[in-house]
Amino acid sequence: MAQPQFFLQPLAAAVCVACYSSAVAANEHIPVQTMAPIVVTSAAGNDANGLIVRADPKQPIQPVPATDGADYLQSIVGFSSVNSGAGTNGDVTFRGMFGSRIKILTDGTENLGACPSRMDSSTSYISPESYDRISVIKGPQTVQYANTGSAATVIFERNPEQFDQDKKYRGQASVLMGSYGRLDQNVEAAVGDENKYIRLNTNRSVSDSYQDGDGRTVPSDWERWNADLALGWTPDEDTWVELTGGKADGEAVYAGRMMDGSKFARESLGLRVEKKNVTDVIKKIEAQVNYNYNDHVMDNYSLRDFKPTMMMPKETGTNVTRKTLNARMAVTQEWDKFELITGVDTQNNEHTIRKTDTDRNIPYQNLPRSKDMEFQSIGGFGELSYQVGDNNKLVSGLRLDQVKVDAVQSNQERKETLPSAFFRFENHHPEYDDGKTYIGLGYVERMPDYWELFSPKSGNGQLNTFKNIDTEKTLQLDLGYQHAHGKFNSWASAYAGLIQDYILTTYLPTGDMGMLEAHTRNVDATIAGAEAGIGYQFTDAIQADVSAMYAWGENTTDNTPLPQISPLEARVNLRYIQDNYTLGAYWRLVDSQNRISEREGNIVGYDHNKKSAGFGTLSLNGTYHVNEGVDLSIGVDNVFDRTYTEHLNKMGNAGVGLAATEQFNNIGRNYWARVSMKF
Repeated sequence: MAQPQFFLQPLAAAVCVACYSSAVAANEHIPVQTMAPIVVTSAAGNDANGLIVRADPKQPIQPVPATDGADYLQSIVGFSSVNSGAGTNGDVTFRGMFGSRIKILTDGTENLGACPSRMDSSTSYISPESYDRISVIKGPQTVQYANTGSAATVIFERNPEQFDQDKKYRGQASVLMGSYGRLDQNVEAAVGDENKYIRLNTNRSVSDSYQDGDGRTVPSDWERWNADLALGWTPDEDTWVELTGGKADGEAVYAGRMMDGSKFARESLGLRVEKKNVTDVIKKIEAQVNYNYNDHVMDNYSLRDFKPTMMMPKETGTNVTRKTLNARMAVTQEWDKFELITGVDTQNNEHTIRKTDTDRNIPYQNLPRSKDMEFQSIGGFGELSYQVGDNNKLVSGLRLDQVKVDAVQSNQERKETLPSAFFRFENHHPEYDDGKTYIGLGYVERMPDYWELFSPKSGNGQLNTFKNIDTEKTLQLDLGYQHAHGKFNSWASAYAGLIQDYILTTYLPTGDMGMLEAHTRNVDATIAGAEAGIGYQFTDAIQADVSAMYAWGENTTDNTPLPQISPLEARVNLRYIQDNYTLGAYWRLVDSQNRISEREGNIVGYDHNKKSAGFGTLSLNGTYHVNEGVDLSIGVDNVFDRTYTEHLNKMGNAGVGLAATEQFNNIGRNYWARVSMKF
């Protein structure tokens, strides 16, 4: 995976590609494309009066454009990531919540990781630029998807292709080069006519290990690729049928883990059918079925020089897989001022594992796979909207899930019936310069996920974790507003919640070596926080916005802070926009975090014994509209080469030469250049 070090090559290469692309564009009569500035913060919501945030993942973002889903979501206010030390494959958090409290969907389906320590979270298998939009529904304010997330529901979506007689193809491509051998290539192409199409999304991303602000190398290199193919049929404007298939793989070196990820293979297959305007009342019927298979390997020898330790004296590897089958059907009905969406969905998945037998020196490849979990769920939902006059809207929903989990190896079984519901009032205030507000109350019960049932050594003090961890119950109030008046706009979202039987992971030393092991228990908790932003257009060319996010949590059982919550953060974005170019400055300010609970957290990370230090980083960017459909973007992240670490970063690992008593640092000054072309 060695790549040449970065000096001026990316900028020179980008200019060459841009010049070549502009010549091609001039000959092909490409229609004019509107240039968008680099996105450095996705701020105000634009649906449900600000409750739902939407983002365009095809636009470049700063810091350096994202490699996976977690990387991109960090550009949306409220999101952070538990980083393990690779330059990719972080584990996203929202408002301090983690794991299955955040529902991650791609084109309406869920693809779950397999690693017992979440080395391959759901977002690890997502290439953001392959999607057309990202929607974030904050809080428990929808019931339309299986096993609803209590903190947020995140949906990565692609649009159906539409062609006419004049143009029967479209596409876009981008190349990014950056410091430390970073090289991304992304291609999306589609051809078709009024009744059918074929679309290809493919990308590759590679990078060497980076250096922090002090010039110290942090082992973190990676390589990943994705390829997805879609065949669509649109016999009329109200019918859409799409068959999809995809494959992917990758590898990543981790500065904060004892093992690296040497395989992140994905296979997927899906069928989706949608019929609109069936009758005057039935406006849409949609159905889909999706199959995903993830095959993940972690080991301590293939991507690093093996060094025996007391905990791992021999070369060892673990191979885990998860097969997931999702199915969903929903009907949208409209009459008078009502809209009702009803449906059913199911999920079945199974998990297998095999490990190197170090006692007999048998590699994992020569051992059979052993199934350790089977999961089945079926749920039904109804979501009703009622338009109260011209300016008010009521939205409510009810859902019931029947979940069954089998611990195959110990011959144990759990069955749970999980209700969820919400009620929301949306209000439009035209008399106050087009102000919009919402307030909603939601309740959701969450089944402990695979990582909470199978990875910890005990549950509520009992060795049988599987049987002794209770379901988690969240009651949360969400409210917010957005407002625009002339050159000024503002928005805010706030929440407060009560969580009964919050699932908390505590790390305790065990054995003579004092190795920390995960133990899980239920506690009661209170959470609260907000995201807010203001923007102002000083002139036709100069714009600025400021956003901030803060999350707070208290373990009310022990009267201690909830762990693994990011500190107060503010983002300042200044842009200068002209017809053919934009210039931007992005200043990120992060406070220290002194609300910590030592050795408590989640299955990926835990709080350390001292508060984290605050920091600030400045980044600069620019975009030039070279020609019709061709944009060149350049950026410098962490301009002053600041040495810093995020609060959620894991500790370093001695196996890659880092101190195991300190958190690893983030990347220092980082240059990048990106060319994108549409045709």
